This record gives sequence, structure tokens and C-alpha cells, in this order.
Amino acid sequence: MKRNIIPIFIPHLGCPHDCVFCNQNKIASTSIATKKTVKNTIDEYLDYFRKDSIVEVAFYGGSFTAIPIEDQINFLSVANEYKKKNLVSFIRLSTRPDYIDENILEILKSNGVDTVELGVQSSNQNVLNKSGRGHDFDCVKKSVKMLKKYGFNVGLQQMVGLPYSNDELEMQTAMDFMNLKPDFVRIYPTLVVKDTELENKYNKSEYKSLNLNEAVNICAELLSLYNKNNIPVIRIGLQPTDEINYDGSVVAGPFHPAFRQLVETKILIDSIIDHLKNIEIKHLLIEASGRNISMISGQNKSGSNMLIESLNLDSLKFKQIKNIDEIILNDEDNAFKIVI
Repeated sequence: MKRNIIPIFIPHLGCPHDCVFCNQNKIASTSIATKKTVKNTIDEYLDYFRKDSIVEVAFYGGSFTAIPIEDQINFLSVANEYKKKNLVSFIRLSTRPDYIDENILEILKSNGVDTVELGVQSSNQNVLNKSGRGHDFDCVKKSVKMLKKYGFNVGLQQMVGLPYSNDELEMQTAMDFMNLKPDFVRIYPTLVVKDTELENKYNKSEYKSLNLNEAVNICAELLSLYNKNNIPVIRIGLQPTDEINYDGSVVAGPFHPAFRQLVETKILIDSIIDHLKNIEIKHLLIEASGRNISMISGQNKSGSNMLIESLNLDSLKFKQIKNIDEIILNDEDNAFKIVI
């Protein structure tokens, strides 16, 4: 069953470094969290959710375990009271890998935390240095090992398109992530946000952001790799907000409100083309679920147009079939049938 998320934003409290890409005042809420605001937020969402919902309180927006211990306990204790009453099922938070130690993990465990996400971004030391991260990948390995020892679910966040990175390094980061066996991963294309060091570098032509096609292509490779290794990718791309869009604080970079769909369309189209590249076909019929048809068709029929152009088709038709995971490729004259 889908989890209903209650987001609690802890904006830039305690983050000891200003990474070149980051302006939490733009990305997240700027209001200061207190025990009262945490409680009010949880109550507000619980009033909205169905009573039988699976609910997770998620602390976002900063490096949670870098804030004062007293504040950590205050915030978590509020959420944990709801968990003890079975009104909340799970608690998660995000933090930096260099702010994990035994004492912190004891506090998180005793206050009901289930999942810890680490903002890793890259496994390459030069990329980490140029991004102002302030830690190395050995620190990530140690933190993941400790988190698993304490029984936490572990998520890792990867960013593509950081300064001095490239496709080869993005794929190597994914391989290094997989060796750590995380429970899930998030992938974020790097955006140039106002009032960041990256904006300064961009304006001086010292940094060039990925364009949308480049970002979609590398994220499609990453998603395929994670899927093949049974590691869930729970998000690709930042959630659009008033600030996170081109009318807000995004200066440059591969922002798209449906970025994941673009990536999934790319994967499906490439797979279909690969299956049909050695077959002469003019009239293609694709049978699939409504969701897969939507993915194949793509935004503004971009996927359909790519198939028609790449395979030199005279016609492309879709037939929706309920309760089917496979994608069936047919010649309208029944010359062949391929299931993928």
C-alpha cells in the first residue's frame, strides 16, 4: 500500500557546509521548525488522510543529525508519540554521511526512526571536493555500515551533472552505491539555483549544466542499472514547487515537472527499437497496459515520434490491455509478435 508522507522541513539548520549547488532557502521551506509546528503539521495531515492510511513522517530540508542533539530529540519525540499511538507507521530523515556516529544512531533508534537517507551525490573524490561536500566516500561506507548494524533502512541520494563529473563517473557512482546495498536510491539532476556558488560559476562560464536530453539519457542508464540490480529508485528529479521551476529560482539545468516520465519513456523506446532494429516493419501495433502506453507515447507524443522516425514506420497504433505487465509488439499483418 502506498505511504502517505507528512513532510517536516528543517531548513538548513545545522548543515556545516555550503555545497556549490545548494540554497536550502530556495529548495525548502524557510520557516523555523519547533515542537509545536511539527505537531501542528502532523495533525493537519492526519486530518486529511484516511484513517487506515500508512503514514510516514519525513524530516527534510537540512542535515538533520547535524542540528543540536536537543533539537533532534525534541522533533523526533513528537513524531514518535504519534507512532506509539499507531497514528504514524514510519519516521524517516535525511542527513550527511559525516554526521553519523554511534551516539546519534542510539538517539535515532530510541526515538522511532526507521529510515535514514544520506546525501552522498557522488563517489568520486574530485567531484565531491569541487562540489564543496566536505567528506569522502570512505565516510559514506562507514556510515552505511553503521546504519545497517543498527537496523535502519538506508537510502542514498545521487546527483548527476555536478562540476567535473561525467557519464562515466555517474555510472561508477551507481556501481559504488550498489556495492553498499542500499534499500533505495534517489537521483537528482543538478540544477543551477539562484544565490549559489554554482550560479556564480555558471555566470562566469566555469560550469556548464546538462541539457534536458543529456540528463534524461544518463538517468535512463542509471535507472536501468539500478532496476537490473533490484534497487528501487524512489524519485528522479526534484519536486516542482513555486521556487523549483524556471519562473522561480532555477537559473539553468535540466528541470522538467515530469522528469521521471521522460526517463522511463527513454528506456522503453530504446528497448522497443533494440527488439525491432533487425526487422522490416511498416505498421506497428503495441499492446500494453494504459500506464505503459502512456510511457511509450511520451510527453507530447515524443516517444511515438521517436519510434516512427527511428524505425521508419508508416503507422503506429496502440491497444490497451488491462492487467498486463508485458509489452507486446505486433506487425499489423501478424508477420511477427514479440513480448518484452
